[in-house]
Amino acid sequence: MSAGPASARLAVVGGGWAGLSAAVEATRAGHRVSVFEMARQWGGRARSQDGRGLDNGQHILLGACSAVLALMQQVGVDPRQVLLRRPLALRWADGRGLELAPGPPAWAFARAVLRCGAWTVAERLRLLARGAAWLASGWRCAPTLSVDALCASLPASVRQLLIDPLCVAALNTPAREASAAVFLRLLQDGLLGGPGASDLLLPRRPLHELLPGPATHWLAAHGATLQPGRRVLRLQGAGAGWEVDGEHFDGVIVATSAAQAVRLLRPLAPDWASTAEALRHEPIVTVYVRAEGMRLPLPMLALPEGEDAPAQFVFDHGQLGGPPGRLAFVISGAAPWVERGLQATGEAVLAQATREFRSRGWPAAAATVQAVIAERRATFRSTPGLRRPPMCIAPGLVAAGDYVEGPYPATLEGAVRSGAAAATAVTAMLALANRTSTMQNSVSSSRRAA
Repeated sequence: MSAGPASARLAVVGGGWAGLSAAVEATRAGHRVSVFEMARQWGGRARSQDGRGLDNGQHILLGACSAVLALMQQVGVDPRQVLLRRPLALRWADGRGLELAPGPPAWAFARAVLRCGAWTVAERLRLLARGAAWLASGWRCAPTLSVDALCASLPASVRQLLIDPLCVAALNTPAREASAAVFLRLLQDGLLGGPGASDLLLPRRPLHELLPGPATHWLAAHGATLQPGRRVLRLQGAGAGWEVDGEHFDGVIVATSAAQAVRLLRPLAPDWASTAEALRHEPIVTVYVRAEGMRLPLPMLALPEGEDAPAQFVFDHGQLGGPPGRLAFVISGAAPWVERGLQATGEAVLAQATREFRSRGWPAAAATVQAVIAERRATFRSTPGLRRPPMCIAPGLVAAGDYVEGPYPATLEGAVRSGAAAATAVTAMLALANRTSTMQNSVSSSRRAA
């Protein structure tokens, strides 16, 4: 290898949150980085819509998302300016629900449960007892267990009000099919991550301003080469390094979607590609509605889901720095609604909103659907015993993305952590290769001298 690890040429293929995280971390490590992104916009599935003033779906963070917050600060974004931080509140339009007070999340959660008037005293105590059992188990369970099975002993009202909404929001997978092990990991981080770990962090600026824009500006200022609108066609080995469409690099981080990674890596790593290709994906649909004069009791509310009620959550953009009267209705696990069609989905959301908010002044006659945005492969389905492709593929070749092997479901935090880990891994690979080459050269020189 001609370059030492501190001056290696690295290619990052993919400019979503994982790819940008990898590029920033690799640049900080001293590498010369080129980032290839097939779209004209940066951000992957968490991006702003070009020219529409809307994001490609509604996203939220938790206070436990330490990697995302650290990356934002690294590229010059103050999370306090672009995110609205609120104690976790899971409230419905009719006022039911629970809200955590500031302070250590575990105690705040226990107090919120004890005060939740939607449940009987017996139901509250059963939930706290189950939580204590999860804590005693180290937040671990059999990898084949579903969230439904994990919570089978909980009252139906607790599951309806708390477990089911949390599960579909975090894993984009219905509780009956979702991995209990992954669900418990998220609960552990949220409840035991220290003060503020369970707080809701709601974007009050477009997604582009949260990370993709500042990250690309930071990368350009630190010497990285950015190539939006450049679809990589071929990866291949080249001696001690790799070629990206004929251009030589010492290492490559593939941070594309799973489908694009399969296309690029099948000739090089067929087993890896088969594992990635086997992942099942689930859509998320966001319905943006204009309802002039409407203001929700909170910036985010949970909604009861049903046959004719697609959305599980609604966000009031008027309270999040957007135009008053713009609401974002989110449908996770949205495959059945995508099959019905986006127009029918938008109409169903309008009808759902009319029923839920009629008593709060919903302008039924004036409310209109502004846009219906479907991310058809939004996340992989986080099911029990799921096998995900590994990060390390070959010397100098690694993968990054929210679908790559790791403890988190498909979230922004998982993507950012994966990107940083991939950059660290390829740096270690290059350092090892450099030391090995140096030792071999030293041995060869000694033999020639003898």
